[in-house]
Amino acid sequence: MSTTAVDAGWERPAVREGFEFRAMAGVWRRHLILYRRFWHSTTVSATLDPTIQLLAMGLGIGSLVAVVGGHPYIEFLGTGLVATAVLFGSIMPGMYDTFVLREFMKMYDGVLAAPLGIAELVLGDATWLAARTGVYSCTPMLIAMLFGLQPTWGMLVVPFVAALSGLGFALLGIWVSTIVPSFDTFNYVNSGLVTPLFLVSGTFFPLDRLPDWTRWITVFNPVYHCIQLVRDAAFGFHAGADLLHALALAIFAALTGTLAVRGQRRKLID
Repeated sequence: MSTTAVDAGWERPAVREGFEFRAMAGVWRRHLILYRRFWHSTTVSATLDPTIQLLAMGLGIGSLVAVVGGHPYIEFLGTGLVATAVLFGSIMPGMYDTFVLREFMKMYDGVLAAPLGIAELVLGDATWLAARTGVYSCTPMLIAMLFGLQPTWGMLVVPFVAALSGLGFALLGIWVSTIVPSFDTFNYVNSGLVTPLFLVSGTFFPLDRLPDWTRWITVFNPVYHCIQLVRDAAFGFHAGADLLHALALAIFAALTGTLAVRGQRRKLID
């Protein structure tokens, strides 16, 4: 039988609708198996980059600018870099890994032959990235403690803030992977989206120094909301404002989750 005949007679198995946490746990099981094999390199890449940024910028610029926002610069920077680690630790694998697994390795085609739905697949991948990022992104804050940042009970919520933020960025990355036509197109996304989110967020300097007409942009920047929650966890909560920041991150995750599921469904089924 020719390959053409086989292809013509092949039909994709029907994908189960609905949602089951047990099915999503299967996606997590796959990630855990891979993580046991590659945790060394994953840990180094996820923790070393923000640590180098903190030491280079914190000690370098910190020697020129002692206090920013009422806090020593290295403490200001250490809390801000938590959100930066969240951004890069979740959106990058969300984009690149998803694209490679779907377009080149065709792994999702095999996964969907099992009793697994699109929503379970997407949320399984995204929540794994969120959980991993929630842990690793705390590294800059821990390093800052070696340089004088005082530990507080509020810091216990930082991994959860990072995980919520990471969930939204992972889902954003998955959605972006479904709309780019080629691998090289990610360069436009990195330059036009990721870099502005990173720079205009309050990581390196207070945003109140920017012109008034640019400040409204921060309302739509999830990195900014993450930074504010992390800094308030370290330096003192502001209940009303922090509730709004958390709500913004939750809405961001819900919106990107909807887009990611629809995008993956279009690429894998429709």
